Amino acid sequence: MISSIIFLVLLSVGIGFFAWSVKKIIRNIRLGRNIEINDHQGQRWMTMARVALGQSKMVTRPVAGFFHIIIYVGFVIINIEVLEIIIDGIFGTHRIFASPLGASYDYLIGSFEILAFGVLLACVVFLARRNILHLKRLTSKELDGWPKSDANIILIAEIILMSLFLSMNAADQILQLRGVDHYIVAGAFPVSSFIAPFLQGISTETLIAIERFCWWLHIAGILLFMNYVPFSKHFHIFLSFPNTWYSNLEKKGKFNNLEAVTTEVKLMLDPSAAAPVVDAGAEPTRFGAKDVKDLTWKNLMDAYSCTECGRCTSVCPANITGKALSPRKIMMDTRDRLEEVGKNIDQQGKDYDDGKSLLNDYITPEELWACTTCNACVEACPVNIDPLAIIIDMRRFLVMEQSAAPSELNGMFTKIENNGAPWQFSPADRLNWVNQD
Repeated sequence: MISSIIFLVLLSVGIGFFAWSVKKIIRNIRLGRNIEINDHQGQRWMTMARVALGQSKMVTRPVAGFFHIIIYVGFVIINIEVLEIIIDGIFGTHRIFASPLGASYDYLIGSFEILAFGVLLACVVFLARRNILHLKRLTSKELDGWPKSDANIILIAEIILMSLFLSMNAADQILQLRGVDHYIVAGAFPVSSFIAPFLQGISTETLIAIERFCWWLHIAGILLFMNYVPFSKHFHIFLSFPNTWYSNLEKKGKFNNLEAVTTEVKLMLDPSAAAPVVDAGAEPTRFGAKDVKDLTWKNLMDAYSCTECGRCTSVCPANITGKALSPRKIMMDTRDRLEEVGKNIDQQGKDYDDGKSLLNDYITPEELWACTTCNACVEACPVNIDPLAIIIDMRRFLVMEQSAAPSELNGMFTKIENNGAPWQFSPADRLNWVNQD
């Protein structure tokens, strides 16, 4: 009874704190401009099934894709085992699914063990890729400090959780064979059977203590892991599905027109047209984006969905040729600034202005103008994040609000304004080339 009460308190605190953290992230995402994304729902469900559920873009890099799928499948399926632990913890039972599932329970536990070992192995491989092989895209300067530590913490935590699960089963298996009360004979143990021989000489009382210690530490670790994830890049575990559902389905390279600019052009073409009614107390519409609140909520969801895998940066032609731009850094900076704005709201209120902005304080114009708008980063992202949308909106702000375009572009803009084309020829002379011999 006391054990069940302690478990319920631990479970309630863990779930409650997780819900509180997720609520803050949702609030932060909603700070962005509102846009309607609900068209082509059938296509959106197919995109989510293919990209998020089917991991179709992960396998374009076979080694990383293979091991990521092992972790992904293990994370999803082993949660059934977590459900059993929760029920056992609440009611004081042990392996409650064994009786209703019968012989199939053996296959279930056996598959859990194989997956747990696969997850453990995959995490070791990923740790080696980051810290021993030093793959270029996993050792870039934007990952220095916390981002690198964050990745290692998650991988080490998963190794510990899988090791606790297998150790718990090894002790449980011996206790079953000894006929200890409460430890019913159930389950198959293809992996933990290799651990069991090291525990054979231990007394029954000590084995029970080991099994209980691993059981409690495993579930407590899962709750800690769950509450760490919202503060980590690994929140993509939860956001990858909605983020792919809300993917941009337009053809790559198609840019949207700003409604405010379209309205101004229509008024210029037809002065008799009625001007839109503007609320006298409303702030003037900003062209483009200077800070995170100028971006859309989808841009901000993209930022929270970023896995920092670096696939976008590794295919970026600007980055490859030594330019300042890194699409991964664009997403990381957007998330960091959004977190900062969220903390300011919590501490100072929603109207507080810290005098900082995403542009200049986090992302420089040099980075923005290095982009070739080739969409390679968008194509490479495993969860359909669109760094280009953020870059374009920030460029718009530089051009339309600050007239801060590079000199090469300003020359082109002037020619278009004067000549109706980007060349230094008047419209009357444009076809002179056909008269040349």
